[in-house]
Amino acid sequence: MDLANTLPVLLGLACLVPLVSFVLIVLFGARMGKHGEYAAYVATGAILIAFALSSVAMVGWMGEHKPDSAHAEHADGADHTSDTTHAAAASHAGEAGHTADAAHHVSHSDHAKPEYSGEIYPLAVIGTQLKLSISYYIDTLTVVMFCMVTLIASCIHFYAIGYMHDELHEVTDHEVHLRNGHHLVRPGRFHRFFQYLSLFCFSMLSLVYAGNIAMVFVFWELVGICSYFLIGFYFERHSASNAANKAFITNRVGDFGMLIGMMALWGSLGTFTFADTKGADGQVVQVGIFSQVRTEENHFELVVPDGMVRAAAASQVGELVGKRSLTPEAAAAQVAAETPGWREQGFGYWLLCIAGLGIFCGCVGKSAQFPLHVWLPDAMEGPTPVSALVHSATMVAAGVYLVGRFYPVFTPEVLLVIAYIGGITLFIAATIAITAVDIKRVLAYSTVSQLGYMMLALGIGGWVAGLFHLITHAFFKSLLFMCSGSVIHACHTNDMTKMGGLRHKMPWTAYTMLIGCLAIIGAGIPFVIGFSGYYSKDAIIAQALTFKNANPDHAVLFYTAAGGAALTAFYMFRLWFMTFSGPPRDHHIYDHAHESPRVMYIPLVILSVFAVSVGWGIFHLTDLLEQARPAGILTKATGTLLTVTIPNEHDSHEHAIHTAATWIAFGTALSGLLVAVLFYGIRKVDPAEVQQTFRPIYRFLVNKWHFDELYRAIFIHPLLFLSRRVADIDRSVIDPFINRCAWGVRKLAVLDDAIDRLGVDAAVNVTARGIRALGNSLRVVQTGQLRQYVTFIVIGTVALFVLASFVWSYSWAGN
Repeated sequence: MDLANTLPVLLGLACLVPLVSFVLIVLFGARMGKHGEYAAYVATGAILIAFALSSVAMVGWMGEHKPDSAHAEHADGADHTSDTTHAAAASHAGEAGHTADAAHHVSHSDHAKPEYSGEIYPLAVIGTQLKLSISYYIDTLTVVMFCMVTLIASCIHFYAIGYMHDELHEVTDHEVHLRNGHHLVRPGRFHRFFQYLSLFCFSMLSLVYAGNIAMVFVFWELVGICSYFLIGFYFERHSASNAANKAFITNRVGDFGMLIGMMALWGSLGTFTFADTKGADGQVVQVGIFSQVRTEENHFELVVPDGMVRAAAASQVGELVGKRSLTPEAAAAQVAAETPGWREQGFGYWLLCIAGLGIFCGCVGKSAQFPLHVWLPDAMEGPTPVSALVHSATMVAAGVYLVGRFYPVFTPEVLLVIAYIGGITLFIAATIAITAVDIKRVLAYSTVSQLGYMMLALGIGGWVAGLFHLITHAFFKSLLFMCSGSVIHACHTNDMTKMGGLRHKMPWTAYTMLIGCLAIIGAGIPFVIGFSGYYSKDAIIAQALTFKNANPDHAVLFYTAAGGAALTAFYMFRLWFMTFSGPPRDHHIYDHAHESPRVMYIPLVILSVFAVSVGWGIFHLTDLLEQARPAGILTKATGTLLTVTIPNEHDSHEHAIHTAATWIAFGTALSGLLVAVLFYGIRKVDPAEVQQTFRPIYRFLVNKWHFDELYRAIFIHPLLFLSRRVADIDRSVIDPFINRCAWGVRKLAVLDDAIDRLGVDAAVNVTARGIRALGNSLRVVQTGQLRQYVTFIVIGTVALFVLASFVWSYSWAGN
């Protein structure tokens, strides 16, 4: 298979098929069946086709670039010491690089990873350098993300057919009360839901497919719009509309920082493209960002690009060029000669940090990281399939994906910021989850916490570990959300305090959710086998331990990761025990509970299989991610502005580190599980008594660390106060001034009207009357008598003769 030509087509079609589904449903959705039910089949068929195309791409990729698992220490799938050699990756890239299509670029360096990039369609050229285009960037991470997104989205589409069945008919929304005391009755919006899902899938896949940061930003925003539509699907409910607005506005805050990072890149590097773009002659026509910060001459270690050095040394450049009368060529050569010295002095490093922090700000918003984490729990107001797809498996994962994709550009200082933001996020969200009683909100805070784990791993140098956890988390968290939706579908409530004993009524849901809980806590037999989360979380703990040894001053990050594992086990099994074990707490709900239809629980079974096994060696996931690891991050990196060392991720594969990390991960998960069993399983400890004992802490956590109140006090209330003051100024100053102006204009208009009527109109009227009178007086001459007319002619002729004679005589006499 000619991957350089085939992969862009396969993955491009995988992006476009959901777009075609969206357009068809927009145009004909209401007419697709009696109630638009066939729209679901169109959307589901489209995502299945996308999954098939992604699978073909994966098969072709693995056939051409077989992952090297020769160094894997655990044949059962742990893959903790997987060390894919870059020489093998380069040889694969060389084999695929013989394509005659010069628009495709394949890395050939001994230390490069297999990748394909190219331009599909040029959009615009700005200035002399910046070229905007529709382009693609494909490596192992791209292909893995395509398979993950399309597989999970396919399961969720099937699940949604059953979950959204009520939308096929007229809906009575019992949560919306009208002024007349009745509930809202509205038409169903079944086809519109799948319309939004198709647009979302197109946006997410295109984001992963994008070959430049500008294209990423476009689909980044489109994903946000789809999220707004889906969160606010029940927009008649104030809670849903507020949640949609909150998500949209909060993400815009992060996107503002992302724009700053993009402008820093554009202003200094003159490009948004990830990889180099080649012309028809095979020469590089646009140098990409990655090849400017990771050069082969520097063995792919991080280096400040020339453009950033010169931008930061603008005054030195001006002074150098201004002192001498140099030609443009000579000036450019002189600046180029001085650039290495300026780089040694540190010029441009802070600008590289700003660019990295700016891009990360967008990831903070999208992945709901501290301090922009407040939108995700409220986003649970949307239908549960939305929570499963958009807010656990894909959209919020986009931020983590972008950090992984942009990883070569991040300096050690930026990575340290990423690590601390991730650590703070995972701790805050986990502590809130242990007190929440809404089943979806527990999972929402769990999602925020796990995203913090991923960010923490990436920040401390665990590129493979962080993205490995992204993939495993996508499967077990979408499973958990769908299971919670099945419970809500059966009980018509989200409140876990009203549940209990449901495993007898809903065995498929109960035991698939148990699998999801075991996967997320990383359950397994140490050094033997485990659920998927066992391997990914173990890798994160190992990297955190390695980072702690290299940076003792930042040991808190390791303890946060280890403590977070215990909290995860506690709140997840608290959720399971409160929902499925013990006696029923509300017999009315229990008596009416029932298992979900097959179209809903079969996807749960499929996802549970992947939640168990996706981390096993048969999927070669860690080997594939090793293959996708950006060139140059295999070695240790030391910060310039801060004292921090980012350790080599392969150091965490050492036997001592790996053994200690495994037992730490196992011990913390087991301790959290045992505490949950004591509280909610065998009920040896009364949670109510503990709540009463630690009531201040409990109230603090129930109120979500008072972040909503804090933001309301810092941002919302001052904004409302300012708005009211502006309204007061408008009413008391601007409005009176405008009213006075209007009064004056009105008076002036009255005066003008008087002048017009009494002056202009009067003069015109007098003149008109005089002319009319003159005309009337002349009318008497017109008698109609011929004799009179002849007489007038004779008299007139004589008069003219006399006058002419007089004038002639006078003129002659004068001469």
